[in-house]
Amino acid sequence: MELIFYVAALIIGGLVMARILGLLKFPDVTGYLIAGILIGPSVLKIIPQSGVDSLEIISQVALSFIAFSVGSEMNINSIKKIGSKILLVTIFEALGAFLMVTLAMMLIFKTDFAFALTIGSIASATAPAATLMVIRQYQARGELVDVLVPVVALDDAVCIMAFGVASSIATSMLSGAALNITNMLLIPLKEIFLAIIIGFISAILYILISKKLKNDEETLNFTLAVVLGLTALTLKLNISGLLTLMVTGIVIANMGKVSRRYQQLINQITPPIFVCFFVLSGADLSIDGLTHVGLIGIGYVIFRVIGKMGAAYISTRITGFSKEVQNNLGLTLVPQAGVAIGLSLIASNIIPDPHGAMIRTIILGATIIYELIGPMVAKIALKRAGCIK
Repeated sequence: MELIFYVAALIIGGLVMARILGLLKFPDVTGYLIAGILIGPSVLKIIPQSGVDSLEIISQVALSFIAFSVGSEMNINSIKKIGSKILLVTIFEALGAFLMVTLAMMLIFKTDFAFALTIGSIASATAPAATLMVIRQYQARGELVDVLVPVVALDDAVCIMAFGVASSIATSMLSGAALNITNMLLIPLKEIFLAIIIGFISAILYILISKKLKNDEETLNFTLAVVLGLTALTLKLNISGLLTLMVTGIVIANMGKVSRRYQQLINQITPPIFVCFFVLSGADLSIDGLTHVGLIGIGYVIFRVIGKMGAAYISTRITGFSKEVQNNLGLTLVPQAGVAIGLSLIASNIIPDPHGAMIRTIILGATIIYELIGPMVAKIALKRAGCIK
């Protein structure tokens, strides 16, 4: 009964706060996170920490749908028209944040290499859910949107791969194991390759079976079964569910003649899941824990933004995109939520404390800041670029 009440509180709290902050022109995502802080264990304690922990399955499911949706949004033909420029921009902005945060942690804040490498890899992630929600809410259209959507999708693929390598190196260093080529590259690459293969095979099976489905109800049920089944399988195999679901979405959306109706059906049921996820993320933030990370947390926020914006500007200028894209793409990449939160959760589970716990606290605290200002900044950038009328 308590869990049912907690879910209801997540949804109602998120809707009410989103409506209130909507009056001040804040995007809905910001309201959801503020609602989580208020009703969570740090403030009103309507949902205690035990309740937040018991609802972790919502985060797992939401992350799976986020990854699947991001993959489904990617149009390979559109990316081909833009060409290799998108890949170059994505690698630049993702690794720009990675390098900037990693170096800042080591040189300025004097953290050890394992900690700096892990949190630096998470810094490369951008929030596709928050960004896409802003685009959908304001029905944004234009060149910046055409560049932004594939960049945030590919960005998280780069981040997931970078995190796989970085976390493997970090765990080896912290456990005292000798670093070698197997620990540093072969094991992470094996996990990435396995995730891609499973995602590809699952997508092909989905394409073949979906042609025999009779109506919307069967399509929706089958799609849900595939997403949830892959989530369970990746957890069992201890590989990246985010990468697996992203690959599945990409292949389904771009191979074979599959009706895009499944996307519309999924979009009808995911809103309450995403509301719960973002509100729950806000509730999971420990206000007390923020005091322990102090300047390191602030440094993470600042140097990640510098890395993202600087690398995005340089790469879009080199590749010849318009001034609107050059001046605004970096701003739209500020939001950070779903993937980063998921990776911080993984980091806290696989990396020994205090490193794992500290990474989790920093990422959650930074996420609140990014999601307070990120969606609004993304909205301003889209408007400046003429994508919001």
